[in-house]
Amino acid sequence: MTLNVESSERVGSVDSVNGPVVRARTTRPLGMSELLWVGDQRLVGEVIGLVEDRATVQVYEDTAGLKPGAPLFTSNAPLSVELGPGLLGTIFDGIQRPLEMLAAQMGDFIHRGSAATPLDRRKRWPFTAALTVGAQVRGGDIVGTVPETQLVEHRILVPPNVSGTLAWIAPAGTYGLDEPVAHVDSGGQTHHVRLFQRWPVRQARPAAARHVPQIPLLTGQRIIDALFPLARGGAAAIPGGFGTGKTVTQHNLAKWADAQIIVYIGCGERGNEMTGVLTDLPRLEDPRTGRPLMERTVLIANTSNMPVAAREASIYTGITIAEYYRDMGYHVALMADSTSRWAEALREISGRLEEMPAEEGFPAYLATRLAEFYERAGRVTTLAGSEGSVTAIGAVSPPGGDFTEPVTQHTKRFVRCFWGLDKELASARFFPAINFRDSYSEYADELGEWWRAQGFADWPRLRARGIDLLNEEVKLQQIARLVGEESLPDRERMVLEGAWVLRNAFLQQNAFDAVDRYTTPDKQIRMLRTVFHYIDRGLEIIERKIPVYRVKELPGRADVMRMRFEIPNDDAARFAALNAAIDAQMDELTRE
Repeated sequence: MTLNVESSERVGSVDSVNGPVVRARTTRPLGMSELLWVGDQRLVGEVIGLVEDRATVQVYEDTAGLKPGAPLFTSNAPLSVELGPGLLGTIFDGIQRPLEMLAAQMGDFIHRGSAATPLDRRKRWPFTAALTVGAQVRGGDIVGTVPETQLVEHRILVPPNVSGTLAWIAPAGTYGLDEPVAHVDSGGQTHHVRLFQRWPVRQARPAAARHVPQIPLLTGQRIIDALFPLARGGAAAIPGGFGTGKTVTQHNLAKWADAQIIVYIGCGERGNEMTGVLTDLPRLEDPRTGRPLMERTVLIANTSNMPVAAREASIYTGITIAEYYRDMGYHVALMADSTSRWAEALREISGRLEEMPAEEGFPAYLATRLAEFYERAGRVTTLAGSEGSVTAIGAVSPPGGDFTEPVTQHTKRFVRCFWGLDKELASARFFPAINFRDSYSEYADELGEWWRAQGFADWPRLRARGIDLLNEEVKLQQIARLVGEESLPDRERMVLEGAWVLRNAFLQQNAFDAVDRYTTPDKQIRMLRTVFHYIDRGLEIIERKIPVYRVKELPGRADVMRMRFEIPNDDAARFAALNAAIDAQMDELTRE
């Protein structure tokens, strides 16, 4: 965000105040999305409407005490974020104010009109040039690198709208954010490339090409990777009522997903829940490196007691930062928790603007705004020619767990992966509480080739069979509730037994168990093969008129149930031994 408050120009005065919506009379033309400061306290605002010499301003701070006649100042720039070294490991609010810096200045509560540069100007960064003088450069090219953290190399990019000849580049050394590290000569005009750049939050950053998502974002969560996979560069929604585990699921994804950068947006969540995120995430260890997870994480915190309008900006702030790291050639996972609170902010502001409401009071453009957000996800070729991606995962909090409400329904139109959380599963301590009946993934067909390339050509068949088995269980359970399970034929009882084993031995996962918390693709496939091997051999036994209870009594059943805890990810021989033991026990039962 541009914060040159002192040298700002006065461009009008306030006419009326209606919560976060301010109407003002201007003395010169302004632009849509222009960043303004309102009143003597310089409250941060953004132009959202213009009619002749009248401007409508959305203010991102508490407007209590603001009166007609208060001055209006302009930044002469749109609402923007600063992009450069220092983003990782920092906690920002919805308009990119660094919360830890503000807390050190004024305590636990942010005063109105508080201003701080998002990136620390006092810090100096070791810069190493990647190009030489005379090179032809264009927007997105990497002119040098900075070690931002021990996990991430920050690549200094030529701004997207700059191209020309590299006239000068700084020698290796330490530089502040405001110092130029390169000069680009573009038709006689010199552009100074610094360690940071600004970018409007509502404008998507450009890319050379966009690609079909064909590589999975591996999460280590079996129900996701095996049944409802998410592609790298795709978009997913996690809807669920209170207590179903949306935040915990996103925490697991942040820790285990094979993304290089994590951007976590806490949008309008309860203060105690956001406090848990802010205290727990910095203590988490990156399982791949043993370093703190915060060294590759950006946190944006906007709690429910903060100004409602700032929720609306926080989503765009987060996705812009994610696109910036994507442009460096990184794979980024963005977690938005939750888009429902963001939509509620839209609804409140729309009401203040006296716009015609649509479903449940939400504005008519709710679907458009959701589309604008999710469509900024994607797997791309960057302007520099490398590959990067942004994977967007948005939590949705439907009131009462009602998936027919507008935010959930509109979200389903723009995401291809939907993980519906179930209150009953969560109450039964079944986690992840993803209900397979409400969930789906449209990426499965594109991802089949990747699984085949890894040597798992049977993944599509195993996935389809698992979903079919769970669907058949639902139908049989309906009959069993009418006539009793004991009245069903043994084959149908064996199907119910197989579905029970699939759910409890494979789909359920313990995030606190050292072995079970993360499962590699190799182990996932071997687990599925073992479950279906047990089911197939059981069905063979049933065909020989042996009752199903004899199959359940076999010790191999308990071994199958324990495999998720007892067999490490890299121990394929144990699965071969387990399958052999099942065969031996089934054969012995047949001989009896």
